[in-house]
Amino acid sequence: MDTRLKYQQIIKNILKEHAEYRACIPDSYDSQVLFDDERGRYLVLDIGWSDDKYLHATPIHLDLIDDKIWIQFDDTEEGIANDLLAAGVPKNDIVLGFRHPQVRKYTSFAAS
Repeated sequence: MDTRLKYQQIIKNILKEHAEYRACIPDSYDSQVLFDDERGRYLVLDIGWSDDKYLHATPIHLDLIDDKIWIQFDDTEEGIANDLLAAGVPKNDIVLGFRHPQVRKYTSFAAS
């Protein structure tokens, strides 16, 4: 299987699991998954009302750029990188996009 297609499927499965988990949290928010395979954009979106408070947040944002998975934002407890590793994605194919480019080279993940 092509690397890009494989990573698209891995990302989708992981984000669906996170959205399902977030949907079980006892609040009034809805967790949605948004997939754009053409542009390589993948999000979990929390949206809704809880009493008088409106929420529109993106707890997870991943991009697929040049056959590498870029973690642009991660507001999960365990870290989405751990889920990607458990799914078989090698560290050199994961970029911590939310880290400054000067800092990435000191992580065990890909720098770009």
